[in-house]
Amino acid sequence: MNALRALEAVAARQPIGVGELARELGLPKSTVQRSLKTLHEAGWIRPAGGEVTRWQVTSKVLRLARTTELSLRDAAMPVMEELRQRTGETIHLMVPEGDAVVLIERLETDKPVRIVLPLGIRLPLHASANGKAVLAHLDRPLGELPAYTENTITDPAALRAELDRVRARGYADNRGEWRSDIAAVAAAVLGPSGPVASLSVSTPAGRMTETLRAEYGALVTEAAAALSRR
Repeated sequence: MNALRALEAVAARQPIGVGELARELGLPKSTVQRSLKTLHEAGWIRPAGGEVTRWQVTSKVLRLARTTELSLRDAAMPVMEELRQRTGETIHLMVPEGDAVVLIERLETDKPVRIVLPLGIRLPLHASANGKAVLAHLDRPLGELPAYTENTITDPAALRAELDRVRARGYADNRGEWRSDIAAVAAAVLGPSGPVASLSVSTPAGRMTETLRAEYGALVTEAAAALSRR
């Protein structure tokens, strides 16, 4: 388990040294050093070079991530299409990566006024519906919470309370917290070890009424549960 945590931390913070990694994980340096040795011998990480040894992931990790991403896309597409048909809005599929979620697939609305985000864009965990849907199922320190708009939740206690609400109702929402012109609802896709992705319904902020927010929230929660079962 420590080796897996170390691998995740290296991927999120690379290149990273053993001291910084030990502080990040809250583990003794000797424990982290053993985990890094195991990961290096297995070909998952390699030294980044320089006078002080810092570590980064290898192409083996990237190949595995690519294979997993393709499998996730294949499983998600019919679920996303059904969700688009039921809402008439843009559907996003995102995966967690460090302190962000990354957009890997989208199905756009036919409506002329729409939100278009490029594939590969990274959204902050604390300031997006997809991010909060994932963050609600992660046991990690919140760290810094930078403001993106006047609606961004930057107080850790307030965000903890928001994440409790997300878990209770099954979905997260975004009320102009990353960009003031975007509203969204999202639910986490859960695997055996926690969140592997999130699905969202995204609209221009002016189109997301409170009634639609609750309706879309229920639909995206149902869709994410269906994808989790797949």
